[in-house]
Amino acid sequence: MTSVQKARRQVRLSRALGIALTPKAVKHFEKRPYAPGEHGRTARRKESDYAVRLREKQRLRAQYGLREKQMTAVYAEAKKESGLTGEAFVELLEMRLDALVLRAGFARTILQARQSVLHRHILVDGKIVDRPSFRVKPGQTIQVKPKAVTLEPYMAAAAGAHADVLPEVPEYLDVTLEKLSARLVRRPKRAEIPVICEVQLVVEYYAR
Repeated sequence: MTSVQKARRQVRLSRALGIALTPKAVKHFEKRPYAPGEHGRTARRKESDYAVRLREKQRLRAQYGLREKQMTAVYAEAKKESGLTGEAFVELLEMRLDALVLRAGFARTILQARQSVLHRHILVDGKIVDRPSFRVKPGQTIQVKPKAVTLEPYMAAAAGAHADVLPEVPEYLDVTLEKLSARLVRRPKRAEIPVICEVQLVVEYYAR
């Protein structure tokens, strides 16, 4: 699949889920704020409880760009934690390395953040980590490796080029953008995490 095809797919998915998943999708979504397809402009018929829960789960999954198997694995882990399962679920997803690379402003989209990790451009406490699912622990530092900082995408990121499309850096991250370095200060709290999701509906979907 080409980059253009991937971009179009993300725009279409954004419209189907009712959220903009990429900066490019934002512009398209503003022009066509309805679902794709011939019936996209018409009002949605009343959906079943299952359909509502499924769509909410798909929204969360799309924002992290995960496969269903990855989602179910993290959900199973969240169920074992004390407190609310839904909140723990999102918090654990947020501590993925690729998610934090995005939140820190080192990439423009979750897909770009994942590529940065897979291409071995990201260090955790000074060591290369090439697993996007790596769980970053509070106190650990993530940064772009020195040999990669001169690449155009990272030079743009260091200059703050993504500030117009990304949410403000959340308080659980301490970021030095010009050095492309960030530290996870503490575990994220659900209320701070910039994802659009009714987590209780997601929990109800998986608990069915």
